[in-house]
Amino acid sequence: MTTVGVPTEVKSDEYRVGMRPVGAEILAHNGHRVYVQSGAGLGCGHEDAMYEAAGATILPTAEETWAISDMIVKVKEPQPQEIQLIRNGQTVFTYFHFAADKALTVGCLERGCISVAYETLTDDHGHLPLLTPMSEIAGKLSIQEGAKYLERPQGGRGILLGGVPGVDVGKVLVLGGGIVGTCAARVATGMGADVVLMDINIERMRQLDEFMPENCKTIYSDPEAIRDHLAWADLVIGAVLIPGAKAPNLITRDDLTHMKPGAVIVDVAIDQGGCVETARVTTHSDPIYTVDGVVHYCVGNMPGAVARTSTQALTNATMPWVTRLAATTADNLAKKDHHFANAINTNCGVLTNQPVADAHNLPFEPLSV
Repeated sequence: MTTVGVPTEVKSDEYRVGMRPVGAEILAHNGHRVYVQSGAGLGCGHEDAMYEAAGATILPTAEETWAISDMIVKVKEPQPQEIQLIRNGQTVFTYFHFAADKALTVGCLERGCISVAYETLTDDHGHLPLLTPMSEIAGKLSIQEGAKYLERPQGGRGILLGGVPGVDVGKVLVLGGGIVGTCAARVATGMGADVVLMDINIERMRQLDEFMPENCKTIYSDPEAIRDHLAWADLVIGAVLIPGAKAPNLITRDDLTHMKPGAVIVDVAIDQGGCVETARVTTHSDPIYTVDGVVHYCVGNMPGAVARTSTQALTNATMPWVTRLAATTADNLAKKDHHFANAINTNCGVLTNQPVADAHNLPFEPLSV
């Protein structure tokens, strides 16, 4: 039997929850105990009574929830006040994005937990199945938010992405042809904008050319091409990803001088440090700032804005792994499944993820499986 804790998320404007009531029902049916902090699911419509009916126990505080649980299931990386609650040997299953946050990395190492990161768990196809649903949502949201901040009252150029008859449509540059970039491009083309989608993987661009609409074209990404298209674009989406590692810097401060006044950048890569030199993390309550006349939207938990959709999409992907992990230990599961082993970023004080170690110049030791 494993005790599983679901605390209330405390990151600014985070309304998702790590487990729905049906997840508690599944775990309880398998003989595990589930402890849910009071109010953990309210942001996405799941009341305490729903968890109790599913077999969970409601606890009033985060301190009690963390203290009693062998395994913590969350959405976002532990915040400073949560790091202090982590116990040595405790398993924490959540998004960490360690490469963008050295203090978080050091904190988890010092607390001696087993950090199991959604974003580095792999599958047989080389994909990241626990990151994919949030990437899909963030990609679609990037256009929704970008379109809003292109409105003049929000500081933008006053552009309607789809245009109207007799008036040119908006121009959207998407950097990265992965899940985020593809979803962003599909929404932007659906709204009627002209879209340029950039990547360095020529085979991926061939695939995109096969199924993307005619108002989306692919361009090989290099510094010159990026600068040329920054001058063309009304909206730029940063959608690059190197799994587990810090995002590459594709747009410099000087590059902003090529952009139109009131153009908008949405840096979806901000969770991994951002792909824009001038990017810094913002929140849903204070989402934008302007540098050299260019509006920056760099919210670090974009899917939290659509918490009900996001929670269902996330937990659909994570619950099979939560169930498997609850039935054994992280060490045993890692020995049986190398995809799960890839998700372990810290192991009882040892940093086991090479890109994170490289990002922060910290000692690295591969996981022994």
